[in-house]
Amino acid sequence: MPVFLYASGWTFIMVGSFLALWTIGYGLVQAAAPAFVRRSTDGLSSEIPAARLWSLGLALVPVAIAALLASGTGLRPDLVLVAGLSLFGFAFAVNSSLHSYLILAYAGSEKAAEDVGFYYAANALGRFGGTLLSGLLYQWGGLTACLTGSALMLAACFAVTLALPTGRAAPATP
Repeated sequence: MPVFLYASGWTFIMVGSFLALWTIGYGLVQAAAPAFVRRSTDGLSSEIPAARLWSLGLALVPVAIAALLASGTGLRPDLVLVAGLSLFGFAFAVNSSLHSYLILAYAGSEKAAEDVGFYYAANALGRFGGTLLSGLLYQWGGLTACLTGSALMLAACFAVTLALPTGRAAPATP
């Protein structure tokens, strides 16, 4: 995104300010995320459908951005991208908070530290892979390729949420 914004005529200060506001806004939304997801008494029955809904909505945002950019509406592409990614960032922050909650909800108290550690390691690897892939996609096919790759990965995330159990398994008996 910074490369695209620079190519669109944004200055260093403009890009840096946008990224700073993005980071602050992301943190604020993550802190407020519990207000966007109704809490169930069992900790999963309303949270799993919420994860499905938020991940589906998140997958649709890059599709909408790409469609707007390709539509020839005359809107400035840099502003379409900034507005679209602001919406994306909001949904992503809620998703991230919800996924962190679900890791703990599924972990149970005996192995919570192990599960959380694995989650954060996988998260770091995913961020590295996503950064690398987005750079390759941008070089290969520009912003449209990046948005398409993002939509496909998020569609896979949505598909995985369909397999999440909404209840807790009974403890195994030896």
